[in-house]
Amino acid sequence: MRVNLTLQQLEAFVRVATTSNFRAAAQHLHVSQPALSRTVKIVEQAIGARLFDRDTRHVALTPAGAELLPIAQRILDNFNSGFSELAQFLDGRSGHVTVAALPSVSVALVPRAIAAFRQKFPGVQFSLVEGPAETLRTAVNDGGADFAISVRPAAQQSLHFEHLCDDPFVMLCRRDEPLAGRAAVPWTAFAGRPFIASSPRSSIRPITDAAFLQKGMQVVPVLECPSVAATGGLVAAGLGITALPRLALDLIKPDRQLVAVPLQRPGVARSLGLVTRIGRSLSPASRAFMDTVRHSVRAI
Repeated sequence: MRVNLTLQQLEAFVRVATTSNFRAAAQHLHVSQPALSRTVKIVEQAIGARLFDRDTRHVALTPAGAELLPIAQRILDNFNSGFSELAQFLDGRSGHVTVAALPSVSVALVPRAIAAFRQKFPGVQFSLVEGPAETLRTAVNDGGADFAISVRPAAQQSLHFEHLCDDPFVMLCRRDEPLAGRAAVPWTAFAGRPFIASSPRSSIRPITDAAFLQKGMQVVPVLECPSVAATGGLVAAGLGITALPRLALDLIKPDRQLVAVPLQRPGVARSLGLVTRIGRSLSPASRAFMDTVRHSVRAI
């Protein structure tokens, strides 16, 4: 049996059934009593059964009406509940956000941003993707992440980059290194000293290579390290010194032996920003979380 009834018609029937009064129901629905009577008649015709026994003083449900009432109420409740969930989603109060970030950013920035966001929107769920810049670009391009917090990607039509902050480079060395007590050191400080380089796949290596090229220096690494944490361990062991962006220091296990000294001449920084896929719409929760990230960056 296929019955074509609108939600408005079901609501009219439910209102009459629960009030047992056409006049009161019409007032609540803001329609005239004759219009309400016509609507109930349409429902009865669609159902193929009389729904109310009525006279000038009483309105009572028929057996068919009593059977229809809980069904109609359930339909209206499900509809209202569904649209309540949609309203929460559209307001950014529910949903799922997948954010991709460089390892240093996922430690120094993302947790604080999620904590601040969840205080306001506890119903939003998160997934994190962490990896080098190339991995993050692929995740955003392929839909594996809503957006990334990463370095500026190479110019291409598919991705958009919004600058967030500059992450300045420092020299990481042992406390007993002669340069450790200086307020700042130039990049030429790496000349003649064992240099521990980041992996060529990292977002750090191209920047340090460019800084050495700018100074006309040929620095041959004594070691290449796949992670910032391991790099810190090698420096602490006295195997050399390195150059890292300041946010990457959060990846290094605290060690009283290590000192970070700002690098100057030239002042070099890693540009970090939001990477999104051009032409792909983001959920309200994702857009709201991006706003939280913007505010969190200002507090760094």
